[in-house]
Amino acid sequence: MRKILIVNSSTRIHASQSRAMTGFFQEIWKMNNPNDEFIFRDVGLQPIPHIDDNWIKAAFIKPEDRTIDNQKPLELSNLLVDEIKSADIYVIGVPMYNWSIPSSLKAYIDQIMRINETWKFRSGEPDGDYVGLLEDKKLFVLSARGDNGYASNEHNAHMNFQTTYLQTVFKIMGVADIKIFSIDNEEYGGEKLENSRKEIFAKIADIKY
Repeated sequence: MRKILIVNSSTRIHASQSRAMTGFFQEIWKMNNPNDEFIFRDVGLQPIPHIDDNWIKAAFIKPEDRTIDNQKPLELSNLLVDEIKSADIYVIGVPMYNWSIPSSLKAYIDQIMRINETWKFRSGEPDGDYVGLLEDKKLFVLSARGDNGYASNEHNAHMNFQTTYLQTVFKIMGVADIKIFSIDNEEYGGEKLENSRKEIFAKIADIKY
């Protein structure tokens, strides 16, 4: 039995393309894998607090020096880190807001991107040589975007701080198996959007489960 963590980050509900994708993903996955377990985290409708000075001080205390008192600012973060460690597969539904990710998803990532918990420095000293601690995980990024051409070498690739950012931070945390499915052309609507939806939903349905 595998555990799938689904994270939704859209502030919209019924009109959200990314929520439609995560819902479809869950439906198809459950049909093919009835014994797998789902965990849900909705940072779009139930925002995660931003980190603060007390959080940062607590996070950089070495594991051997941690006490109950100096770790109190990390209580929610610890819960989120345990949650992501326990899951085998991550599914993130993410709209593109101003060419990047929603601030609520950034707040969530700041809470889980923890030194000596989800990543570390190989030498133990700050040297830019990162080692990810989330091993043998898979990530599916289900993104929605108003325009098109955001993939590598396409005309809007230089403005894509959405999926490129997610790939970067999750790779630093050790997740090497990352698949991206993007519904484009939302701002155009009509046939352009519908064609993009059909293409991506067909690709999701064709995932090897």
